[in-house]
Amino acid sequence: MSQSPATQAVAAMSDVELARHIAETAGRILVDLQRSGLFEGKSLGKAGDRTANAFIMEALATNRPDDGILSEEEKDNPERLKASRVWIVDPLDGTREYGEGRTDWAVHVALSIDGAPAIGAVALPGFPLTLCTGQPPVVPPTPGKLRMLVSRTRPAKEAVAVAEALGAELVPMGSAGAKAMAVVRGEADIYLHTGGQYEWDNCAPAAVALAAGLHVSRVDGSPLAYNNADPYLPDLLIAPKHIAPRVLELMKTLELAAG
Repeated sequence: MSQSPATQAVAAMSDVELARHIAETAGRILVDLQRSGLFEGKSLGKAGDRTANAFIMEALATNRPDDGILSEEEKDNPERLKASRVWIVDPLDGTREYGEGRTDWAVHVALSIDGAPAIGAVALPGFPLTLCTGQPPVVPPTPGKLRMLVSRTRPAKEAVAVAEALGAELVPMGSAGAKAMAVVRGEADIYLHTGGQYEWDNCAPAAVALAAGLHVSRVDGSPLAYNNADPYLPDLLIAPKHIAPRVLELMKTLELAAG
């Protein structure tokens, strides 16, 4: 059977085009589900996780069958550790926010190549808006008073302490992807996270932030590495390059004081 023109077009997409297309399509599916009235609250979040994951897994298996996949909502396949190219996805980042009908949730689709966050797309369907490594936005200049992103439900004490030292305003927000993209979009200046994450929480956001020219690292300044046997990746810093050294210095001071 010959392929339709639409199928042929998707098959010819680059990795970044495919990442964006999958993230945006998953986002539209999630918005339709959110508006359907069939679910609400936690049941909506659970349905969203499962539905978006099923779509993304099928889309990647069809269009990049030789690549590995690591998804938050899928049983891990250790075979991915042998692969150079591994898609790392969070089908619904910010399940609580999604279930509450908020806009600060995201879809993450990233491609890790040899452990680096090479390609990524972060869809923010509640806006709607998608940011990707193929067309990274220009990050606006930082204002006089810095803005530090923190969890809206459980702000990390380290982030609060650094914000106080910098005289920065705290900006509560939901998902990791929404927070990271707020820095990329110039709505905030620092995303410092120390409360525990996994590779799917930050691979796509890290790729987009790096493409936009921002500093992206662990809180000790070391680079983020992906496709590990244990996907736990507990901390993250995204900030403009002229601000990051000060944040890293403050984190080191906090660690020494705690030790």
